[in-house]
Amino acid sequence: MTTHRPDLAAMLAPLARALMAAEQPVLDAHGLSMWAYVVLLHLHEGPARGQGVLAQEIGADKTRIIAVLDDLQERGLIERDPDPADRRARVLTLTPAGRRLRDATQADIQARENRLLDRLPAADRQGFLNALSTLAALPRQEITGD
Repeated sequence: MTTHRPDLAAMLAPLARALMAAEQPVLDAHGLSMWAYVVLLHLHEGPARGQGVLAQEIGADKTRIIAVLDDLQERGLIERDPDPADRRARVLTLTPAGRRLRDATQADIQARENRLLDRLPAADRQGFLNALSTLAALPRQEITGD
């Protein structure tokens, strides 16, 4: 006998929207849009080889991400340098100022998240974070079956 539960998307989508709404005041306080923060988080993993590649990796529209990248570069948070392998392309990297802003923003967001996670018993909290990390790391094709 199976127990009835809501579908994963039915549970996660409202939670994700609420979490993004909770993040917005933190992002505003740090002078970042959601996409700018996503770029800073992604570049923490290492340089991106081109704006198109970055847009694809973060799920952004490649034409709309250009304004975000322009703003981050003008603020000294990222650098766009010629790619040694292809001078037409640009390698995007975080600057030290970009790292500091990302770290400060992420710390403030995670402090808010911890208030939510504190509602879970310690074992459930770690299990939830472990399970979420495992599922979030799956390739999109594995989830969608494409």
